[in-house]
Amino acid sequence: MESQERQWVLDQLASSEARLLEVLEGLTPEQWRFRETPERWSIAEITEHLILFEGFILGAVLNALRGPAEHDKRGLAASSESLVLGLAQSRGTRFNAREVVRPTGKWSDPRALAAGFREARARTVAFAGTTEAELRDHFFPHIAFGDLDCCQWLKLLGQHTLRHVSQIEAIKADSAYPVMR
Repeated sequence: MESQERQWVLDQLASSEARLLEVLEGLTPEQWRFRETPERWSIAEITEHLILFEGFILGAVLNALRGPAEHDKRGLAASSESLVLGLAQSRGTRFNAREVVRPTGKWSDPRALAAGFREARARTVAFAGTTEAELRDHFFPHIAFGDLDCCQWLKLLGQHTLRHVSQIEAIKADSAYPVMR
């Protein structure tokens, strides 16, 4: 990864983490568990999903890097860049999360959830900040976008977090959202 691109990824990871932690600050247990509708996730479930997704994607990147480089796919990945960078703003398009990244209620304490996210993000940042791997030559598929290279996956992590920050903000704006006492 070129130094300018690495810095962009690291900045996006840091700023999306900061935004998430900001919207999670000071929530009551009722606010953590509130659901707009029975089929929608609560803020706690969204945060758990983000932890699971972060670990899943970093693991998939590491796994992809163990495989052979696929130089011939570089041109195809370039056409997906706008989809990756536009993910946070494309809330109108819904995705069904893979089973492995769906929340199960593993964390019940809001502080533990926030700490879990910080730990998962720290692992991603450590990898992104130090890897010398040819991230643009290793791929794995997105459920809707097709094959993305490993650099795009790191970019997508920040966008994915911001997408869910917007979802949390929408939950907090719901007229039935519990007010602080």
